Amino acid sequence: MGPGPGRAPGRAPDARRRPAVDRLGFTVRPGRVTGFLGPNGAGKSTTLRLILGLDEPTSGSATVGGRRFRDLPRGLRHVGALLDAHDVHGGRTAEAHLAALARTDGIPRGRVGEVLAEVGLADAARRRIGGYSLGMKQRLGIAAALLGDPPVLLFDEPVNGLDPEGVLWARGLFRRLADEGRTVFVSSHLMSEMQHTADDLVVIGRGTLIAAESLAEFAARGTRRSVTVRTADPAAAPGLAAALAAEGVTVRQAGASLAVTGADAGRIGGLAFRHGVALAELTTHAPSLEEAFMELTADSVEYRR
Repeated sequence: MGPGPGRAPGRAPDARRRPAVDRLGFTVRPGRVTGFLGPNGAGKSTTLRLILGLDEPTSGSATVGGRRFRDLPRGLRHVGALLDAHDVHGGRTAEAHLAALARTDGIPRGRVGEVLAEVGLADAARRRIGGYSLGMKQRLGIAAALLGDPPVLLFDEPVNGLDPEGVLWARGLFRRLADEGRTVFVSSHLMSEMQHTADDLVVIGRGTLIAAESLAEFAARGTRRSVTVRTADPAAAPGLAAALAAEGVTVRQAGASLAVTGADAGRIGGLAFRHGVALAELTTHAPSLEEAFMELTADSVEYRR
């Protein structure tokens, strides 16, 4: 699955219009959970709509397995998607909603009960959707995506509204689907969740590609590594902190522990040795996914406080 280079839907851009998606190209692989990240307004939802043929690019194309989604017969058997958990008829029951979708693609009616049970809504199958919580609607949207047993699955912010148990359930579901060899593409703004869920990342900003690589590779691109320093003698910590600050290093002190950025462990250890300070700990911390994301998308943020 991979959107090719293209611009956002609508009229040709002019000096007053900025394309929502501009020359964006990436490939999402089967057997992996791929996180789709970007600041608000980056073009994530537009990209998903382009993949599903709900919006039309002014140039380029978006394909699933080399074909446009609209050209796939019985699309739910090829691609399952959750774009908006609220985009359902509140007067229908979950069972009726899924049964209608099943009829459009020739999916056996028995599949409705299977997916409702899989997402934990079997007992609420005949309740009207209008009375569902957001978390229940998210589960129903996931059930709809699974209905055709497709090899490709797209989820836009699927854990919004889920409680902690639901988040763990969704994480396990995405992992299982990928382990079955399916392509799982998950848009989210929750960095901590992506750190636990994704194998690969596609990161965009202002409609253009920032990164398409493994989660580990992306996190390693962050430059803000920190070092935890703990002095053997707590009384020596203030003096070491002052010596580090004099070298232009950023230091935050908490008792005998120092959190240091701007110097690596070797430089810190050498300075401590020269000042006769014995160390009980000297630990380097790689940037977290959130830290790397904030650093690498800083120039792509649309709205700042």
